[in-house]
Amino acid sequence: MQKLRHSWLGIAALTLVLCSNLALAIDNPDAPDLIAEFEAREKPLIAAIEKPTNTTSDYAALYSNYLKFLDKELNTVYKILRTKFPEDKQKQLKAAQVSWLKYRDLEFAFIDNTWTNKDFGTSSAISRGQYKASVVRDRVIKLMYYAKNF
Repeated sequence: MQKLRHSWLGIAALTLVLCSNLALAIDNPDAPDLIAEFEAREKPLIAAIEKPTNTTSDYAALYSNYLKFLDKELNTVYKILRTKFPEDKQKQLKAAQVSWLKYRDLEFAFIDNTWTNKDFGTSSAISRGQYKASVVRDRVIKLMYYAKNF
């Protein structure tokens, strides 16, 4: 019984040590907070989209502007990552990004063909804008997390 208890204590101690090391490796606390900076930059765009007085054409234009903003952010963080990675990781990142761009294009086509004016009326412009923006925004945030770790 004593031996079994000792084994469990050893396993628990090892688990605690391993988990504490993982927690320390999550991100670099000295790295700039790219996500907070990004959220501050996007805040006025989000506020404009959320105005209750917007018309359907306002939403379409505002989401178009927001997608342009997200595309610039995506390109910026991608370039930051490329400078941080060694050559072999840069190649992997490029391959992943090319695949993601194909996914994005297919997803956008699906969104455009599903949330149509015919099926969803004027609210379809809002849905298309929201769904497309979420696809790109998620990728921007993901790449920012990667950059924070290097």
